[in-house]
Amino acid sequence: MFKKEVEIKYLSIEDKIKKVEKGEAHWFFPHHVALQIIIMLIVMGAMITLVTLFPPHLGEKADPFVTPEHIKPEWYFLAAYQFLKVADIFELLGRWAPKIIGVAGQGVIILIIFLFPFFDRHPERRPFRRPIATLTGILASLIFIAMTIWGYYS
Repeated sequence: MFKKEVEIKYLSIEDKIKKVEKGEAHWFFPHHVALQIIIMLIVMGAMITLVTLFPPHLGEKADPFVTPEHIKPEWYFLAAYQFLKVADIFELLGRWAPKIIGVAGQGVIILIIFLFPFFDRHPERRPFRRPIATLTGILASLIFIAMTIWGYYS
């Protein structure tokens, strides 16, 4: 009812050959393809010439052993970043200690969070009747927020 019948007329190969011979049409291959290849080669040649004559300056070479001071992670990693920076106080144990303690300490914290429900067997579920679990959760959240803010401003 709403659809219009559209008659699509396909040309036979003989009709196409006649149109090409009259100059009314061109073959897609090789005419159009050859033209696109020529255009692509000209553009690539111009780009290669420009890059060769005016090379881009990207700055000094990167040193994988030195982290720039201005680099900071996204906000959700700031607490972990600050924890790694705070772990530098353990450098008196050796050069390896801050990194190992910083990474392993975060792993231990994640392990404690993961295992806490298995050790917390208190039958009461209301937070006000479980002061140790509630205070532990509030304290951990405040420490995380404080480390994030400290990492942002340090």
